[in-house]
Amino acid sequence: MSFERLAQALSAREPRPLSLAGIDPEIIPGGALQEAAVLVPLFEKGGEPHVLLTKRPGNLSRHAGQVSFPGGRIDPADRDSLAAALREAEEEVGLVPAEARVLGRLSEVLVLVSAFRLTPWVAGVPYPYPYRPSPVEVESILHVPLSALARPGAWRVEEREAYGIRHEVHLIDFGGETIWGATARVLKELVAVWSVL
Repeated sequence: MSFERLAQALSAREPRPLSLAGIDPEIIPGGALQEAAVLVPLFEKGGEPHVLLTKRPGNLSRHAGQVSFPGGRIDPADRDSLAAALREAEEEVGLVPAEARVLGRLSEVLVLVSAFRLTPWVAGVPYPYPYRPSPVEVESILHVPLSALARPGAWRVEEREAYGIRHEVHLIDFGGETIWGATARVLKELVAVWSVL
């Protein structure tokens, strides 16, 4: 993968802002969305582009056992969403922010169940790397080849309900894990950008 070409592709497109059209604000837990950010770490392994994902421990109060990107809530001390994504990646997997080459941003994603407005930032990271997963936040680290996400028939769609709203959920299975929700939506957009490079 050419990180330069991906950075150009990301900068040439306008990430979609989050649209809340058709969503009753009264169903949002707490009445307002919280700002959050994730880092989408990309690297080359065996000459093939991969994305780093984490599996969260099953005992967490939010998103227990789910596959996700390193990330979380934007704190008041964070300069912006990018700073939050880099901070969270360092806290969760030990990625030093200076080691991440920021390539661009993907579209905002709504995480309705936990009431987050999520901003994904894509970065090239070194491989191999001495990751240090946080035992509190990360059960394991997954290295997923983009080709596995782009293969024909890889994705399936299920209809689910949250707060009385029926919506489509994209899912993909990899390495015995099911990736779904906001993580899957971010990955779908990433694969769409990557596939035309």
